[in-house]
Amino acid sequence: MEVKVIWSEGMAFESHQNNHKIMLDAEARFGGQDKGPPPKTLVLSSLAGCTAMDVISILNKMKISPESFKVKVEADLSKEHPKVFTRIHLTYFFQGNDLPLDKLEKAVNLSQEKYCGVSAMLSKVCPLSYEIITESA
Repeated sequence: MEVKVIWSEGMAFESHQNNHKIMLDAEARFGGQDKGPPPKTLVLSSLAGCTAMDVISILNKMKISPESFKVKVEADLSKEHPKVFTRIHLTYFFQGNDLPLDKLEKAVNLSQEKYCGVSAMLSKVCPLSYEIITESA
């Protein structure tokens, strides 16, 4: 893996990852122009994306197809510098009919305990918790 960031202006940087570009920036109160997400929220996006991809892949193998699925990540930061995550909580939202809760739990648990490398890394430095919410379509 290789990632490069190239300074654009102010606090804005363009991140290059293979053939993809993502703009990073700080909020105005930190000297940025809010042209893109700040790095820490990208870490949370990476966490959500990693585990969400795992869960969908596992559910596909189980022949389970939710009508909609999303993962919300909430985190707390320390008050002192360096400001690091002190708590991370994921909420998995599944919507659809005939979604067996035991299979959803198995898919989420497998992601969290075996497959998601981002979860594995972050759980070494702060508490990581999760819950599952289901809704009928």
